[in-house]
Amino acid sequence: MAEDIKNVNVEEEEEDIITLEFDDDTAVDCYVMGTFELGDKEYIALEPEDGTDDVYIYGYKQISDDEFEIIEIEDEEEFDAAAAEFDAIMADQE
Repeated sequence: MAEDIKNVNVEEEEEDIITLEFDDDTAVDCYVMGTFELGDKEYIALEPEDGTDDVYIYGYKQISDDEFEIIEIEDEEEFDAAAAEFDAIMADQE
C-alpha cells in the first residue's frame, strides 16, 4: 500500500492529472484513469507519469462538482478487493 498522502493537486488539462505529494515530500504526477464502485464505496485508479506500469488505487469521495477527496486504503483485504475489481474492469475493456 502507498505512503500517506500529504496533498493532492488537480490540473485541468486535456487529461486530468493529479499531483500526489507524500509525507516524505516526494511528488508524483498521475493521470486519472477513472473511478469505479465496489460495494457501497468508490475508488480511483491513477497512473503515474513515470513510464512504469504501476497503478495507484485509492478510495474516492466526491465532495462537490469541483472537489473530491482521495483516501488511503489501509485495510489490506479492502485494497486487495479494489485491486481485483480494477483488474476485472481492465480485462473487460480489452
